[in-house]
Amino acid sequence: PRRALPRAVTPEMRALVVDWLVQVHEYLGLAGDTLYLAVHLLDSYLSAGRVRLHRLQLLGVACLFVACKMEECVLPEPAFLCLLSADSFSRAELLRAERRILSRLDFRLHHPGPLLCLGLLAALAGSSPQVMLLATYFLELSLLEAEAAGWEPGRRAAAALSLAHRLLDGAGSRLQLELYRAENEGSLRPRVLHL
Repeated sequence: PRRALPRAVTPEMRALVVDWLVQVHEYLGLAGDTLYLAVHLLDSYLSAGRVRLHRLQLLGVACLFVACKMEECVLPEPAFLCLLSADSFSRAELLRAERRILSRLDFRLHHPGPLLCLGLLAALAGSSPQVMLLATYFLELSLLEAEAAGWEPGRRAAAALSLAHRLLDGAGSRLQLELYRAENEGSLRPRVLHL
């Protein structure tokens, strides 16, 4: 199912926030699962209702902060996250935004990420490290796409892995052939083409 963005938030605005989150994630050296969970929380919050446009960056940082609490052993300090945001909001505003996220999402925070699915599918397919690296790159690119936000993590990972195999191997992997047999080709093909 496709996730709806609030009317005030365009896919391009969402992509800007996600791109900035990717940069902060890399700067802080956070785990990959943290980034995917943060973007999932952002999309879940956006699909649950209205958001003030001038608070979109605050929402993104608050989602990253919540994701860090779920995935990381060492948390970034809220004041440091505010500093990375050019002090466009205060520590107190960040903590209030965190509470709003938890409340709006009813504390339903756990989400099986596409990285986990990619690792499992790549192992089943006997994918090379090069294929895995390219598939991971495609998964990260998909974070910027609002349409991909509604894809199930397993299908998102399968599309990225399938595309990586096609580009590097010239043909589909054993896994890809099995995926096409397991579910009709029509449901995976549009995702591969979109990536």
